[in-house]
Amino acid sequence: MYTASDLRKGLRIKIDNDPYIVTEFNFVKPGKGQALYRCKLKNMINGNQFERTFRSVDVFEMADLQEKKMQYLYKEEGKYCFMDNQSYEQVFLGEDQVGEAKNFLLDNIEVEILLFEDRPLGISLPNFIDVVVTKADPWAKGDSVSGNTKPVTVQTGYQLQVPPFIEEGEKIRIDTRSGEYLTRVKG
Repeated sequence: MYTASDLRKGLRIKIDNDPYIVTEFNFVKPGKGQALYRCKLKNMINGNQFERTFRSVDVFEMADLQEKKMQYLYKEEGKYCFMDNQSYEQVFLGEDQVGEAKNFLLDNIEVEILLFEDRPLGISLPNFIDVVVTKADPWAKGDSVSGNTKPVTVQTGYQLQVPPFIEEGEKIRIDTRSGEYLTRVKG
């Protein structure tokens, strides 16, 4: 159990049987009366945010969250299928739970699935992935109008800007946190 004095940014707590994360935190000590803790909370299931003020006597349950390593298998009818590597149990996540990570899901990639009481909430990708460029326009030498980058499409369907020397069929490394090109990968 947590008390109001334990509250801080990034803490995950359970309120009304839902997991919340503290996104902002302020301690207020008025001239009279007891201390107040003003927090901005975000529901980890539906993403709703709200502000709430707590007194120092308020207590909270810890949110029962865990992360499991799982392997991405396939997408079917807007649902993404992941398999637990130990139990071989399959979990399906919707488009909203996967979010921007869908741009970087390769077959058989290992990800971390965040679970609340065995309900999947979202995923965490590896920081870097290697993908093959499937579409790249040719670059004309001396073309300084278009700048020093050009758009390409990779095997997941994601589009990004890369240096002009990258060609179709090459393997590149992408930072999944920013979606930016990092380097060419040999082999």
